[in-house]
Amino acid sequence: MRDFPRDETRPALPAETWTGRATNRAQWLLALGGCAFMALGIELAVDSAWTSGVAPLAMAVVGCIAAGLLVLFGTLAFVHVAVKVDKDCLEVRCGHIGLPRRRIPLSQIVGAEFVARVTPRQWGGWGYRWRPHQGTAVVVRRGEGVMLRLGDGHTFTITVDNAEAAVRVITDRLRSGAAGAAH
Repeated sequence: MRDFPRDETRPALPAETWTGRATNRAQWLLALGGCAFMALGIELAVDSAWTSGVAPLAMAVVGCIAAGLLVLFGTLAFVHVAVKVDKDCLEVRCGHIGLPRRRIPLSQIVGAEFVARVTPRQWGGWGYRWRPHQGTAVVVRRGEGVMLRLGDGHTFTITVDNAEAAVRVITDRLRSGAAGAAH
């Protein structure tokens, strides 16, 4: 790893790599709701005066903690998405640990289109979504996105900032790849 002096800026990524990102800060509120469920479950376990038995108490504690964990981790996984396009593939990574992740080789992409407005309502919510007649999508917020047409007839849509630039990069790569294959 190289240290950079204060006045020197980090070198930019090579020209053959494009990166983009989209963030949904509202999902942090849902994550707080998950924490509240977990806190309720812990509070029930520690300071409960239930007289109706251990089984109902255990079910309430486990239910609150499980619901809290599901909401917490389910929302944190889709707080943001990072997209990287290099000379070989497009990679989509979700959340802080990068899961779920999908890598699509450029050789499997037939085309890319800019979509001016992608909404969670179109896809049935936030997250990694699949709809039978629409394809697959990673939706972390409403707004612009990229729709990829894949060679197997499916589509893959991603909400990402500066989606027009992503489409330009992908279509340029597809053209240069087709030109290279023709020679």
